[in-house]
Amino acid sequence: MAEYDRGEEEYDGTEEREPYESPFESLSKRVAGLKVKDGDDATSQEVDATQIVDVIESLCMSCQENGETRLLLTRIPFFHEIILMSFSCPHCGYDNTEVKSAGQIQERGAKYTLRVTNEEDMQRQIIKSDTAVFCLQDLEIEMPAGIGQLSNVEGMLSKILKDLESGQRQRKKEDPELWKKIDAIVQPLVKMILSQNFPFTITLDDPSGNSWIEPSSKDRDSKYQKSEYPRTVEQNASLGLGEAPPSTSDTNGHHVTGELPLPSSNGSTAHVVPQVEPTTSDQDPLEGVEILDGNMYSLPTACPGCTKPADMNLQLVDIPYFKQVVLSAVLCLHCNYRSSDVKTGGEVPAKGKRIYLDVRDPQDLRRDILKSETCCLQIEEIQVEVTPGTMGGRFTTVEGLLTQIRDTMKRTIFDVGDDDKEGGDSMPAEKRQHWDRFFDKIDQAIKGELEYTILLEDPLANSYVQNLCAPDPDPRIREEEFVRSEEMDEELGISDMKTKMGKNGEYEKEEIGEKEAAVRAGHDIEEEKAKAAETIKQTNVAGVSKEPEDSTSI
Repeated sequence: MAEYDRGEEEYDGTEEREPYESPFESLSKRVAGLKVKDGDDATSQEVDATQIVDVIESLCMSCQENGETRLLLTRIPFFHEIILMSFSCPHCGYDNTEVKSAGQIQERGAKYTLRVTNEEDMQRQIIKSDTAVFCLQDLEIEMPAGIGQLSNVEGMLSKILKDLESGQRQRKKEDPELWKKIDAIVQPLVKMILSQNFPFTITLDDPSGNSWIEPSSKDRDSKYQKSEYPRTVEQNASLGLGEAPPSTSDTNGHHVTGELPLPSSNGSTAHVVPQVEPTTSDQDPLEGVEILDGNMYSLPTACPGCTKPADMNLQLVDIPYFKQVVLSAVLCLHCNYRSSDVKTGGEVPAKGKRIYLDVRDPQDLRRDILKSETCCLQIEEIQVEVTPGTMGGRFTTVEGLLTQIRDTMKRTIFDVGDDDKEGGDSMPAEKRQHWDRFFDKIDQAIKGELEYTILLEDPLANSYVQNLCAPDPDPRIREEEFVRSEEMDEELGISDMKTKMGKNGEYEKEEIGEKEAAVRAGHDIEEEKAKAAETIKQTNVAGVSKEPEDSTSI
């Protein structure tokens, strides 16, 4: 691979550089290089590799002659199957490569965030589907949706650099101002490629959920994050999943959903109250409906998987010694999509909360635990960290939560249904052994065979661990409050909340002032104001203010 000069002299954009070759061989070379040896020396692996390459005669879009398209189905470690496609034309020399997902469109979109801090991170594999957007946040550069690519971090940055440098020599002569602006981006980008400008952050956002950035077991402190989100109607339409779901209206113009009883775990049927969704924005869909504990309510929604009408079932649950939470579940009868989530209610607290749970025996595994969607979970003894938004809200037991974490990670690492734990066609044996040891530790934690401490850090204090000694303090649970940083408030949207009524009758942003400062200091400013007002009231008689005895009046 040709390297750029590592000297101090900056590249001016006028000299022709050697063409950049990705650390990964081009897909056409990779596919074309699969051949079977003659005679008895051919191994079964080589024969199998050749058999899965399909060659199709295709029309060349450059010269209108016939060329060849080669297709190779392979599986990527930590991911799933993809199709490597390579086209070449012997008449005009035109060639092209592309990557397509061999699986179905996922039920939710996915966004990956990676903070690149060293040269090892530069070699992480990246799969960018044709619907994904790759972004280099530090330079505010985006690679829009287009042709799918299989590369690594260095390769993606080099692709961006190649596109930016295209025409720079001509641009410098004809438009020097534009040349300077592009060169201001090229210079730091070159340093990033040469591992001279750490750290920087990249993101990969794919509504289809079929893109991916390679994880590592060494990732700590939110260095690597994956979050899933429900697609919008527009995103579903762009993926060919249909348009907005049709609505069924009654005579008053309301969208109506019927009654849907759901069986509970003990065989009884909870009552589901049919709800309506008004067509005008000034009406409340729950107007006149009393929300009661234990009752289940059904709201119409669009299925995130197939966009057809589905029902979201909600139930209000009161957790002792904590607060009320809302359990929600979506079930689609058309595509069998199902999901569940937990939402907490109440006001936004002035401080966040950290909860430490010391797991010492199997009884601790049966404790109820609520991990909200804004909570970060850490277990240092087994090197597990679950960043906010990764798994959504979960209300289960300690054993159940660890089991969900293990199963989710196994599906990511070893793929669904991969009982032999091969983890893809090219996972190195050393890396496979490392992940085996990692999951063995989690299994020991689930069985209660080792002692560890669970840390729940929630900036909104919406997480909870059951106190087995309630109302007395539990010796194995420690809690502490912390002040949220400005970055946390910005990420949670608290900085943009408008909760104070202004003089003009409109809501405006309430700055952090004496009220929140007093709360953080540990006393109630409203109570102090009430006491002060009562004192003033007692000193006023018939509208005349009495002066204190030790004061001097002029």
